[in-house]
Amino acid sequence: MTATIIDGRKVAEALRASLAVQIATLSFQPGLAVILVGEDPASRVYVRSKDKAATSIGIAPRTIRLPADTPQFALESLIDQLNADDSVDGILLQLPLPAGLDAQSAIRRIDPAKDVDGLTPTNAGLLAAGQPALVACTPLGSMKLLEAAGVTLRGARALVLGRSVLVGKPVAALLTAADATVTIAHSRTRDLAAECRRAEVLIAAVGRAEMVRGDWVANDAVVIDVGINRLADGRLVGDVAFDEVAPIASAITPVPGGVGPMTIACLLENTLTAAIRRRK
Repeated sequence: MTATIIDGRKVAEALRASLAVQIATLSFQPGLAVILVGEDPASRVYVRSKDKAATSIGIAPRTIRLPADTPQFALESLIDQLNADDSVDGILLQLPLPAGLDAQSAIRRIDPAKDVDGLTPTNAGLLAAGQPALVACTPLGSMKLLEAAGVTLRGARALVLGRSVLVGKPVAALLTAADATVTIAHSRTRDLAAECRRAEVLIAAVGRAEMVRGDWVANDAVVIDVGINRLADGRLVGDVAFDEVAPIASAITPVPGGVGPMTIACLLENTLTAAIRRRK
């Protein structure tokens, strides 16, 4: 048996189309401001993709580029200005920041109502408490892929491999809210492979190329691979050894073409959500 491939591009395209229809009915245009500090090549490509995707569905994007030597006070002053700008519904601070800048301090400065990356302590706390929040885009996209694949989460044994504030912790909270029985595993977990084998749903988000091998995965498990790693030969691979796991799992996301496209689509959805909530 070969796993069903969960096509993130297809699901993201459907989500963007739905958002475009909703935005077309509004009496205002949602606005998204992206702050890019420095010249990180991957960040620049990613920001261009966000601008293009936003424009395509009717969101007004604004990318603000700052030099790498921008001082902390100037970055936070800019965030204050965007917080006060009624034409801006969503603020995204592109990470990572150049050395010398405190990302957490800058994130805390963002108005939680405009925090479309879901990273402020307010939104993270609301999510943990099971309250309505703007949810981090990659975890939200992962959950939408599970839904699109028809995965039943209620009562399922789910394992999140990775405990980052960007993915691991929020996706664990979302799985818990969906009534899954959730384990968070990490580099200090004893017999990590055995823990993974117990899971019916495995979310891999550790940032280590092809760490999850075929003998780590239970028969018919559903595998969501959040990792994006570039090998020395230029290939992009996930945290899961796809060729080993695909014959074992019942469904799996590819890299590229799985979770990645959903991250941008969910950023756009969060921008629309923020815009509507702010005007209520």
